Amino acid sequence: MKTLNDFNFANKKAIIRVDFNVPLDENFNVTDTTRIEAAKPTIDKILADGGSVILMSHLGRPKGAEEKYSLKHILKTATDILGVPVKFASNCVGEVAKQASNDLKAGEVLLLENLRFHAEEEAGDVAFAKELASLGDIYVNDAFGTAHRAHASTTIIAQFFPTAKCFGSLLAKEIESINKVLKDSEKPVTAILGGSKVSSKITVIENILDKVDHMIIGGGMTFTFVKAQGGKIGNSICEDDKQELALEILRLAKEKGVQIHIPVDVIAGDKFSNDANTQVVDVTNIPDGWEGMDAGPQSLANFEKVIMDSKTILWNGPLGVFEMETFAKGTIALGNQIAAATANGTFSLVGGGDSVAAVKQFGFEDKMSYVSTGGGAMLEMLEGRTLPGIAAILN
Repeated sequence: MKTLNDFNFANKKAIIRVDFNVPLDENFNVTDTTRIEAAKPTIDKILADGGSVILMSHLGRPKGAEEKYSLKHILKTATDILGVPVKFASNCVGEVAKQASNDLKAGEVLLLENLRFHAEEEAGDVAFAKELASLGDIYVNDAFGTAHRAHASTTIIAQFFPTAKCFGSLLAKEIESINKVLKDSEKPVTAILGGSKVSSKITVIENILDKVDHMIIGGGMTFTFVKAQGGKIGNSICEDDKQELALEILRLAKEKGVQIHIPVDVIAGDKFSNDANTQVVDVTNIPDGWEGMDAGPQSLANFEKVIMDSKTILWNGPLGVFEMETFAKGTIALGNQIAAATANGTFSLVGGGDSVAAVKQFGFEDKMSYVSTGGGAMLEMLEGRTLPGIAAILN
């Protein structure tokens, strides 16, 4: 696996695929700088070597060149975070980009305009990728969030750098962290899978059953498993057509010696609202008109035992409707438990949009071993797929 450390970037132009798809408010201010900060170590290393940096990214889902999706809006923020003036090219290809690249001196940073202003980017167009490639000497992919897409700048471009290509430090860290769970894990390994649907996690479950000792199932998925085993779930969310599948997962887990832990009690609400009336009920006997919205106290105590004994933890998905304060307690308690285990030397990896959002919202970010930056990309890796953006560097 080639990383930044395999290259000296002195007098070289590194063209880096970053993920600067950041949220902007109505005045085009960046409201979350995480992704720009995540790219800084890679950029710092190249500049320290005496190289220059050309950054390419997408922003949003534009239909052609749309002013509101211009990457020029993030220039000031990028300059502040990187600590060097970031130059801007008003196109990512063509004369403008070529000239800006030619003028770039060692120690300088250039940001190209939104790749997705050109339909060729998402189409994986070879000629477009070749034009991007002509701007740099070494290709660096540091965009895990887009590594599962075979776009021109994430995958196709790599073929024009047969030996001069590598992973940036962020992407390398993502790969190492996931491998630490899937391939080089210290046992016992616990996977915590939450969220609302079994269907969105089924391939992950199938792929990791061989690699884990414990699996905690929480969130809305719980009720498909409970109902499949004959429990009464009231108005709780349930995928009726996935009950057979839930039973099959339980059977497979038993066969492989994996212990499955499902909540035994839940906080139920009489409506899907923060100001619902609540009660703690047995998960197999939720009254009609009530729905399970969070894990209950006994479930959390059961989970804590498993988590504190684990040496490797994967957390993907919340335990309840954490966006509502009334039903966030289970997810917060789980976060505290994983943080405590991590402080004791356990390796913890958090990934998937909702769990990452929860970790940030409740201040657990620095208490986990690694928080993944790519929702869809991480899920695909956990499903055992080879991501095109990663394969392009390895091949």
